[in-house]
Amino acid sequence: MSDDVLDRIAQVRFDAQGLVPAIVQQHDTREVLMLAWMDREALRRTLVEGRVTYWSRSRGEYWRKGDTSGHIQRVRGARIDCDADVVLLFVEQTGAACHTGTRTCFDGDERDLRPETP
Repeated sequence: MSDDVLDRIAQVRFDAQGLVPAIVQQHDTREVLMLAWMDREALRRTLVEGRVTYWSRSRGEYWRKGDTSGHIQRVRGARIDCDADVVLLFVEQTGAACHTGTRTCFDGDERDLRPETP
């Protein structure tokens, strides 16, 4: 593994549980697809392998997006925010990003907290 990848991961500020939120966007349109959680190992796997791996807080295990659904995420870029406590992943999404089968986890009018005003 490249020392460069380890150096970059060392910049990330993980929380007390060793996790960091990962916001996922479609690389070409910048459409926000989902948010999930990563620990240091999930982030390392993601950057090295080029396929996104997350940490499931509910199941207590790693999961690589698309291994069971076929809806894979290929990494096209990754950044950290100004505080280094959020990861932003740019991906090429194949199929639905959301576990409900929708394109994004933010699809549908029922998700609007504040409807648009004219």
